[in-house]
Amino acid sequence: MKKDYQAMLEAYRKSGGKPDVFKYPKSAHLIISQNKILGRQPIEGIFLDAKETDNGADVRLRVKKGVRVAYPAYLCFGVLPKKGRQEIKFNALVEKGAEITIFARCVFPNAVNIQHIMEAEIVLEDGASFRYDEIHYHGLTGGIEVAPRTKVKIGKGARLIADFSLLKGRVGKLNIDYQAEADDNGILEIAAKAHGYGEDEIRIKESGKLFGEGARGLIKSRVAVREKASSEVVSELEASAPGAQGHIDCVEIVQGEAKAKAVPLISVLNGRARITHEAAVGKINRKKMETLMARGLKEEEASEIIIKGMLR
Repeated sequence: MKKDYQAMLEAYRKSGGKPDVFKYPKSAHLIISQNKILGRQPIEGIFLDAKETDNGADVRLRVKKGVRVAYPAYLCFGVLPKKGRQEIKFNALVEKGAEITIFARCVFPNAVNIQHIMEAEIVLEDGASFRYDEIHYHGLTGGIEVAPRTKVKIGKGARLIADFSLLKGRVGKLNIDYQAEADDNGILEIAAKAHGYGEDEIRIKESGKLFGEGARGLIKSRVAVREKASSEVVSELEASAPGAQGHIDCVEIVQGEAKAKAVPLISVLNGRARITHEAAVGKINRKKMETLMARGLKEEEASEIIIKGMLR
């Protein structure tokens, strides 16, 4: 168990994280390798529990009414062997007026034939605030299939900020399905970033429904694919109440034989609602390339800087 714990911390470090966060006495944390709970620390005001299952774990989080958690919570899920399957069920309830920030990492450093399935249901009660920052690291072989599916209900005046990124190593096969709906004056901000190469496949579907009066939504995606990788981004926003406003912002960069597709879906069902969108799919802007090359950079170096800047 101790050996696996140290291996998970090392994978966490490779993903860009700092393992010392799991020593913070004022931060809640949870570490799960495949279906084994290796570390867990709850704190006052938070109920954080996990139950081991045959192929993963059931995780439950509850932030009590009015509690504003001062320090981020840290989650680490992953599979250490080359082959395996991990199924995580995640249920979160942030009660009225409560606030929490979670930094999560999913690490699969040795993946050759790995499946990671995440089913999440999140409820934010009125006035609650929930930030979920998720970073993935899939190793260097591309032998992994990841399918996170999330449903979020945002109460009146509540706010969701969700950020997904997979920028180091190979992607493998990624299939994101994220659905959120916001009540009166609720706010949803969803962002996804991924960089694929080889034969990686990236599929991102993000959907927001602004059914409450004055609700606001932003769906943002940044994807780069090269070699024979492919990507498809479907971004959907629906506004059906007075004062509801939303924006879709999608940028995909394509290099080599890669393929990319962007599908913005907009529905406005009320005369006092508004949704805008912008999408750019294609090669790197030549003017930006020439500007950097004029400063002495090679074409490959210049393109790498532009892609990194876009993904940031």
